[in-house]
Amino acid sequence: MRALCLVVLLTLLAGCARGPRIDTQYSAAGQSSRVQYIVLHYTSTDLPRSLRLLTEGDVSSHYLIGDTPPTIYRLVDENRRAWHAGDSRWQGRTWLNGTTIGIELVNRGYAEGPDGRTWQAYPPEQIDALIELLEDIMRRHDLAPGSILGHSDVAPQRKVDPGPLFPWWRLAEAGLVPWPDAQAVARQQALFAASLPSVAWFQAQLALQGYEVPRHGELDEATRNVLAAFQMKYRPARHDGVADAETAALLLVLNSRT
Repeated sequence: MRALCLVVLLTLLAGCARGPRIDTQYSAAGQSSRVQYIVLHYTSTDLPRSLRLLTEGDVSSHYLIGDTPPTIYRLVDENRRAWHAGDSRWQGRTWLNGTTIGIELVNRGYAEGPDGRTWQAYPPEQIDALIELLEDIMRRHDLAPGSILGHSDVAPQRKVDPGPLFPWWRLAEAGLVPWPDAQAVARQQALFAASLPSVAWFQAQLALQGYEVPRHGELDEATRNVLAAFQMKYRPARHDGVADAETAALLLVLNSRT
């Protein structure tokens, strides 16, 4: 009798541990992925230290891609929140950890020297692995081109990764990010060289791209940081934060695509 009571008790406890019975035979048509963007980072260090930082501390990412060889590590399941974006904003949305997938690439970033910053290039094989991963993520979450952002896009006042040597054009060739038509940019640049738009115009165009940017019409440090973030992506050879004719042309052509 005592044994029978024990079996009954264990059965009841097991039933409680399983939770309520849920019928999953129906699925609503009105639904979509919680993931809205993918944010790219560099780790600023080597692979062993990157793995320690992203698995043992408070900072994390969904994926880490090594440099040589470009192994893809999944560190956080996509249905869970990773702590990679921090204080971040894009298209009016804030604190993007809850709606993004974070991908870290092993890359040392930059070193300060007498002639300024020296940036580390990305191995082509690492970018090949990234593109394959991005294509898979975007397909599964039904994300449109333009959903891939840099950490410097969503936090331009404090972050510069993935940096000016990240080959955004490779992602554009794969159809993953929008890219401005070079001839259209050249035509618009010639027009803007004769008459440069106001700072307020630049701020409005950057906001259309999705950046969090001041709207007071002054070329302050915050606005220059946003300009530099945009230039790192589309004109990496000179990302000085200057509101010039080429940057104006790039903005106008890109925003005309939307």
